[in-house]
Amino acid sequence: MNTKTNIALVTGGNRGLGKNSALKIAQKGLDVIITYRSNKEEAEAVVNEIQSLGRNAVAFQLDTKDIKSFDAFVKDVTSHLQENTGSTHIDYLVNNAGTALYSPITEVTEEQLDDVVDIHFKGVFFLTQKLLPFINDGGGIINVSSGLARFATPGSSVYGSIKAGVEMLTKYMAKELGARKIKANVVAPGAIETDFGGGRVRDNEEINAMVAGATALGRVGLPDDIGGVVAFLCTEDAGWINGQRIEVSGGMFL
Repeated sequence: MNTKTNIALVTGGNRGLGKNSALKIAQKGLDVIITYRSNKEEAEAVVNEIQSLGRNAVAFQLDTKDIKSFDAFVKDVTSHLQENTGSTHIDYLVNNAGTALYSPITEVTEEQLDDVVDIHFKGVFFLTQKLLPFINDGGGIINVSSGLARFATPGSSVYGSIKAGVEMLTKYMAKELGARKIKANVVAPGAIETDFGGGRVRDNEEINAMVAGATALGRVGLPDDIGGVVAFLCTEDAGWINGQRIEVSGGMFL
C-alpha cells in the first residue's frame, strides 16, 4: 500500500473555487501548495485552515499572466519542497487561477483578448510545461474550464472560446503524458456564486434567477459543489479517468 503523502498545487487557491478545492483536497489527506496573485492575507488564512485539518500547506505569489516569472516560481516551489519533503516533486497540478471578461464581440479590445489568452491559455500551457519535470509519474493535471465552453451566452465569446481551447489542450496532455501515467482532465463548473467577475452571478438577482431557472436542479452553484470533484480527481479512485471533461453545473442548459 502506498503510504506516501501526495502533494497538490492549486493556482488561485486563496478564494472561490480554488480555495474550496484546496480545502477539499486537504480533506482527502494530501498536502497542498496554493498560489495567490495579490492577496497574501487571504492566502495565509487558507494555509492556516488547511493546517488545522492536519495537512501541510504553503502559499506562493504567482501571476499566471506573467509567463516570464514562471522559472523563478518553479525554483522557489521546488526549493521549498526539497527542504521540507526531501523531494522536488508534486503529484497533482490544478490550473484554476483566472479572471472573467464580460463584453460583446463588438466591444472587446485586443488588450482584453490578450489578457484572457495569457491568463487562461498561455499561463496554463507554460506553467504546466515548466512543472512537468516535477510532477511524479502516475500523478495528474486538472484544468478548470467552464460551462461556457459548451453553451454560448452573450458577452462571453472570448472567455468561452479560450476555455474550449483549454479543453482540447487537456486531451493533448492526456495523450502525450500517458507514457508517464499522468492523467489530465477538465472540471467545467457552471455558474457559481463567488466573487468571480465582480460577483455578478452571486449579487445580480436577475442573473441569479436566470441561471437557477436554466438549471435542472433549480439553483445556482456554490463553491462546495465544485471542490469535491476536483479533490476526487486527485485520488487513486479517479486513476482510470483520463482526457475527460466533467461538467459540474447541476444540469445547466440541458
